[in-house]
Amino acid sequence: MMLRRIRPWLLAAGLLPCHVQAQDELAPVTRTYALTKVNIVQAPGRKIEMGTLVLKNGLIHAVGKDVAIPPDAIVLKADSMYVYAGFIDGLSRVGVTKPKEENRERPKDPGNPPPDRAGINPQVEVRGFLSPADKTVEDLRQLGFTVAQVVPHGNLLAGQAAVVLLGGSSADKMLLANRSALYSELSGASNVYPATIIGVMAKWRDLYRQAVQAKNYESLYASNRVGLERPVSDKILEAFYPVIDQRQPVLFKAEKILDVQRVLTLRSDLGFTLHLADVKEAWPMIDKVKATGAKVFLSLDLPAEEKKTDAKKADKPKSPGDIEAEALAKRKAEAVANYTAQAAQFQKAGVAFGFSTLSAKTKDIHANLRRMIAAGLPEDAALAALTTTPAQMLGLADRLGSIDAGKMANLVVSDKPYFTEKAKVRYVFVDGLLYTLETKEAPKGGAKVSVAGGWNYSADTPQGANSGKITIKDDNGNLSGTISSATTKETELKNVSVEGNVLSFSYSVEFGSNTLNIDVTVTIDGDTFEGSMTAGRFGSFPMKGTRIPK
Repeated sequence: MMLRRIRPWLLAAGLLPCHVQAQDELAPVTRTYALTKVNIVQAPGRKIEMGTLVLKNGLIHAVGKDVAIPPDAIVLKADSMYVYAGFIDGLSRVGVTKPKEENRERPKDPGNPPPDRAGINPQVEVRGFLSPADKTVEDLRQLGFTVAQVVPHGNLLAGQAAVVLLGGSSADKMLLANRSALYSELSGASNVYPATIIGVMAKWRDLYRQAVQAKNYESLYASNRVGLERPVSDKILEAFYPVIDQRQPVLFKAEKILDVQRVLTLRSDLGFTLHLADVKEAWPMIDKVKATGAKVFLSLDLPAEEKKTDAKKADKPKSPGDIEAEALAKRKAEAVANYTAQAAQFQKAGVAFGFSTLSAKTKDIHANLRRMIAAGLPEDAALAALTTTPAQMLGLADRLGSIDAGKMANLVVSDKPYFTEKAKVRYVFVDGLLYTLETKEAPKGGAKVSVAGGWNYSADTPQGANSGKITIKDDNGNLSGTISSATTKETELKNVSVEGNVLSFSYSVEFGSNTLNIDVTVTIDGDTFEGSMTAGRFGSFPMKGTRIPK
C-alpha cells in the first residue's frame, strides 16, 4: 500500500516495512515499533499467542493481546512469527580485535619475565579492543544473540570482561556492564615462566595471596598511617581486590574435565566466586560442580557426529584391524553422545547454566542446539540457557532475559519456532535498534553450487592482508583440497563440505612445536565468495575470493 509524503531516506535506509498502516501523513520517524499477530514467548513457559508487542525508545513499552498501537509506530510485517527475548552469550570474543603481535624476543631471565610477556594483564579492560564493525558481531547477531560477555585476547590473566550489546556505532555505545568478571585461562606463556599448567596454578595462587596481603596492608595504613611505610600502588594486584571482596567473579575457561578439576581446586584453596565457562567435558563432575555453587556456561561447540556403519560392510567377515577400527568408532560415538547430552544431564541434576560461543563455529550453533534438544534437553531449558539464566548470572535480570514491559528492547523474531530445523531469523532488535535480516535461499532443488577448481583469496588479518590460493577437488561428491599463501606452504584441507551455497573447511598451520587450527566458512555467489577465517583464540577475519578461470 502506498503512503503519501514518505521520506526518501527512510526507504533508502530500509527502515520502512512491507506493511504499515495507511495514513495521509507519516508522523516523524521515531524509535517506536509494533509487532502484531505474533507468538510472543515472554520467557520459558510463558507465551502469548497472536499478541501485540510495542517497543518505544529502546524499551519494551507494552505486551499483550489487546495493546493499542501508537500512531507514530512502524508496524513490522511479522504475522504468525515467533518473538523471543534476545539471546545472551556467556563468554566470547565477538567484536574483540586482537592487538598486533610485537616481535617478542626471549627475555634475559625467562624464569621471571615481564608480566605482559607472561600473560599477566588482569588490569586490562576489553572495552579498549571493541569494534562494532567487526564481522563476528553481525554473524552472531544473525542467530538471535543481542548481548555477549566478551574478554580480551590472551592467556593466564587476560584482563577484565565486559557485557556488551551486539549493536551500536561505538565501543562506548556497545558497553552494557564494564568489568563484569576477571577473565583467566589455564594456558601458559611461550618459552617463559609460567609455561606449564602446574606453573600457571602456582603463579595464580602467588598473585592472589600477594593481592590479599597488599589489600590488608592498605586497609591497615588507611586506619592509622603513623609510623607505617606508604603502600606502593600495583595495578596487577589491585585488579584482584574486587575478586577478594567477592564483588566480582573470576570467569575461568575450563573446557576439559582436568581443567574443571584444577579450577575447582584453585577456588577451594582461595575462596573466590567462580564462573566456569566454555565447558565441554564436565558431566562426570556434575555433583561436585553443583556442590561448589559455581555458575556454568556450557560450550555450544560439539564434536562432529560419527558416521553410521554401512550395514552391508557390517555383515562381511572382519579382520583384526576391522574389529579394532569398529571398537575405536564405537568409543568415539559414545564420547560424542556424552558431549551432546551434557546440557541435558546438567538440567536433570538441577544445575542452572548458560551457553558460551567462544570456541563454537557460528554456522553450527543452531544445529548444535537442536542436537542437544534431541539428546534430551527440553526446549524450555534450552531457551532458559539462552535468556533468563544468563541474565540472572550476569546480574542483569531486571533489564534482560524476558519480554516484559520496562525491559530493554532486545528481541529475536523468527518465522518458525526457533528450535525447528528450518526456522530463520527475520528481525533482531538490539537496544531498540532494528536489524532486518535477508534470508538467502539455497539453490533450487537443493542442488549444491560447484566449488571444484582454483580460487584466489585474501583475508584481512591484524598483521595485514594475507592472500593465496585454494584448490578444491570433487571426486563424485567427496571433496578435498589444498590451501597455500605467500607465507605458508601448500596445506591439505580437512572437513571440506558444501551446504547449498556455503563452503566450509579447516586446516592446520604448524609453527615451531605449536599447531594452529583454522576454520573457514564462505558463501559462494557465482564466481566470488565472502566469509570469514577463524584462527582459534586469535579471532575471526573477513575473507573474500574469486574463482580462477579454467
